[in-house]
Amino acid sequence: MNEDKKKTDVEDEASEVEAQKKGDEQVKFKGRFISAIGRRKTATASVRLYEKGIGAIIVNGRKASEYFPQNNLTVVNQPLKLAGLNKDVNLSVVVTGGGKSGQAEAVRHGITMALLKFNKELRPTMKAKGLVTRDARKKERKKPGLKKARRAPQWSKR
Repeated sequence: MNEDKKKTDVEDEASEVEAQKKGDEQVKFKGRFISAIGRRKTATASVRLYEKGIGAIIVNGRKASEYFPQNNLTVVNQPLKLAGLNKDVNLSVVVTGGGKSGQAEAVRHGITMALLKFNKELRPTMKAKGLVTRDARKKERKKPGLKKARRAPQWSKR
């Protein structure tokens, strides 16, 4: 029984994430969370959704508005606006790989997956907007004997 209690204490400590805001304010995410993974191209986003929140989104230890440019921020917020949970949940995201655009789409996919775990009734609306499907397009690898993935050297008859 003590081992179970120790494990839950360790999990609570692991789920506690502190992120700096402007000034001296800090956002602390504590308690239970729903985790999901989102991917796009070479970017991977690990998302934690905390149910009772104020609408804070922390990406790699910074606010989402600081981390992403404005056009990518709208992409990240799409599933939350569609579900109507902008101010009801907190999100902690760790994203690696790719560029800002690919990372934003990976975060969007991860948030969608976490919201579907949170509430299965959201699936038809998310599916209709195309947020559930992972965009599997990646850069094709270069093959030997070619200049690029498919570009062959120019052929000459003589």
